Amino acid sequence: MPRTGGSAVRRQASTLLIVAFAFLASSCVVIEDGEVGVKKTFGSIDDEPVGQGVTFQIPVARIVETWNVKLQEIKETAQVPSSEGLIVGLDSSLLFQVEPESAPTIRKTIGWAYVERLIIPYFRNGLRDVVSGYQVKDIYSETGRGEIAAKLRDFLKKNLEPRGIRVVDVLLRDVKLPERFRESIEAKLTAEQKVQQKSFELEQARKDAEIEIARAEGAARAQEIVRSTLSDSYLQYLWIKTLNENPNVIYVATEANLPIFKAAR
Repeated sequence: MPRTGGSAVRRQASTLLIVAFAFLASSCVVIEDGEVGVKKTFGSIDDEPVGQGVTFQIPVARIVETWNVKLQEIKETAQVPSSEGLIVGLDSSLLFQVEPESAPTIRKTIGWAYVERLIIPYFRNGLRDVVSGYQVKDIYSETGRGEIAAKLRDFLKKNLEPRGIRVVDVLLRDVKLPERFRESIEAKLTAEQKVQQKSFELEQARKDAEIEIARAEGAARAQEIVRSTLSDSYLQYLWIKTLNENPNVIYVATEANLPIFKAAR
């Protein structure tokens, strides 16, 4: 009997230890890098965030929620009107962070769904308002996209940063032009390529003509030099030299300068 009682006590002690360990494990909350804790005590959210490290919570009485304060991205694909009334497709991204000290306020006033309730509506509204002031050709150009991104970034900073959302950057990744406008751009590019090809061919023809003119001028100059340097005496010398190189001719100076031909053997 005493042994049985001792075993029961040990089992109870082990059970208590397990329960205590489970309670302790559930009470520990680890706040990692890139996170802050939002503490709620009896349903009331504290104004000060909980920093990195290990903190304790007591179920029902004191709960600590972890909030992501790392860099986040929202991607948005929207159909927005240009200043001409044409619909342009835009793929864009918003890079943002929750300010750590503002996490409790956001939890109080907006809740966990702050992205859907706050950030996305402002992002979509700003995108439409800013883009509507530009023509399609400006939206398509690199300069125009840069201006749109800058204006949209300023708009979001003005409306989100006072609420604890830090706007890091706005990126316009892709522009989908209206079919009619895209066809007109392709036609224009094709026409420009043809003009460039014709200009190249014209320039090549000019170069070829310059080369032929230079050759003709060189030949004419050479002939002129030859004509100016040849004299009657020099021509007679060349004639006599040529005759002497002929084995069938013997040249003897006569009054008529006629050669004497040897008889063939």
